[in-house]
Amino acid sequence: MPIYEYECKACGHRQEAIQKMNDDPLVECLACNKPELKKLISAAAFRLKGGGWYETDFKNSGKKNVVKDDSAGKPSESSPKPKASSGGCGSGSCGCH
Repeated sequence: MPIYEYECKACGHRQEAIQKMNDDPLVECLACNKPELKKLISAAAFRLKGGGWYETDFKNSGKKNVVKDDSAGKPSESSPKPKASSGGCGSGSCGCH
């Protein structure tokens, strides 16, 4: 079930509530007991972790959809350098086969 965030227009108190998507919005503030709650729009806060189809089912070279740190994606000194080739792709000299 999603977590919804509410703010009271009367006292400014913020609260969260776990509700079904088809539940009616809350109206009564837990802090001041006035019917002044307004549902806020907020981003979902979750991340898929661990092994599973969303991380491991890439068909090319076993890549995973996970960012490890700020240096991810930057070439390092130990990264293999591209091979120079005289032939085009399909000749095998580009390293794709």
